[in-house]
Amino acid sequence: MKRNVLIIGAGGVAQVVAHKCAQNNDVLGDLHIASRTVSKCHAIIQSVHDKQAMKQDGVFEAHAVDAMDSDAVAAVLDKTGAQIVINVGSAFVNMTVLEACIRTGAAYIDTAIHEDPAKICETPPWYANYEWKRREDCAKAGVTALLGAGFDPGMVNAFARFAIDEFMDEVTSIDIVDINAGDHGKYFSTNFDPEINFREFTGTVYSWQDGAWQSNKMFEVGRDWELPVVGTQRAYMSGHDEVHSLAVNYPQADVRFWMGFGDHYINVFTVLQNLGLLSEQPVTTAEGLEVVPLKVVKAVLPDPSTLAPNYTGKTCIGDLVKGTRDGEEVEVFVYNVSDHEKAYAEVGSQGISYTAGVPPVAMAMLVADGTYDHGAMMNVEELAPKPLFALLDRIGLPTRVKDAKGDREWHRA
Repeated sequence: MKRNVLIIGAGGVAQVVAHKCAQNNDVLGDLHIASRTVSKCHAIIQSVHDKQAMKQDGVFEAHAVDAMDSDAVAAVLDKTGAQIVINVGSAFVNMTVLEACIRTGAAYIDTAIHEDPAKICETPPWYANYEWKRREDCAKAGVTALLGAGFDPGMVNAFARFAIDEFMDEVTSIDIVDINAGDHGKYFSTNFDPEINFREFTGTVYSWQDGAWQSNKMFEVGRDWELPVVGTQRAYMSGHDEVHSLAVNYPQADVRFWMGFGDHYINVFTVLQNLGLLSEQPVTTAEGLEVVPLKVVKAVLPDPSTLAPNYTGKTCIGDLVKGTRDGEEVEVFVYNVSDHEKAYAEVGSQGISYTAGVPPVAMAMLVADGTYDHGAMMNVEELAPKPLFALLDRIGLPTRVKDAKGDREWHRA
């Protein structure tokens, strides 16, 4: 049994994590949040108190930390006694935070693959470049490390595992579809950190098809999807984290990720890219200043955490999984719908942050009670999905299943 949580990061997703941890502090114990900018941590804690989100009286403290420094993270863990780390900081800090957890014995949970700031779109499978290299160290130390435990990656991995286990003898394809049919009212913005968001789309689009890695360019392959609640939406095959673990765990299946984009987003993105403004490589201005174009773009765009108050509409994220059972072809769509306005009313964040922030808290609760505390490194599809679905039904992200029999809650499948 593990208790006491340290949240790394203080952005929009961290706000959701903080509120959900507070709502379940009877299970999770003392709460701590750490970031380089400690004032952001204090603001998140204040928002928790403003919403009276703490289920019971308890500790919720802020700490300043450079998460790129393993010694500094380990020192905060030693000081607080936190036994579970929920890392929702930049993807650049994964390996240093993981190192601190291995060193101290704390369980580690993150929501995205580690990235090297100097590299974009490395050789697949991406997890093998960083996190998976520490598998043996986690096992030797008895440290639980749950990788990619947000929504995508995260819940979509669990959706795939559930669909395959419940409905199929063999799986032939997994198509993950992410649609945000909401409107934030800004001319242009990203829903997550612009630097991380754009890096996803400026590299090669990798998919796993016909038993091998395939490559395309961004916006090269698109199709219309008919989905529950949000209707017909255009989505494009994109490179994404979960493809890289699902392809290894289900090599017999084609694995693709599709994300919805409107024409306006594509036009603005294309102009920025063609002008070189999405480059991560430094340039020198006429005044002799060295700047990274991508960081300049990030600085002038709206902070994603400020989008929530005016966000309307819904998201639909799910897996269309195809395979066979008893020699017959079957397909099932496992999904969730999130409402931006409801998310803001509950935790002060928009629906995209909500879907990313609730699952790692649920997984922390399952680590705390021992269900997911396996003392090893695992991707989400390697975990039994039903305990996660049951908990998420209760705390805000219900799972639905659509197949030939209809559209229903997962536990009625």
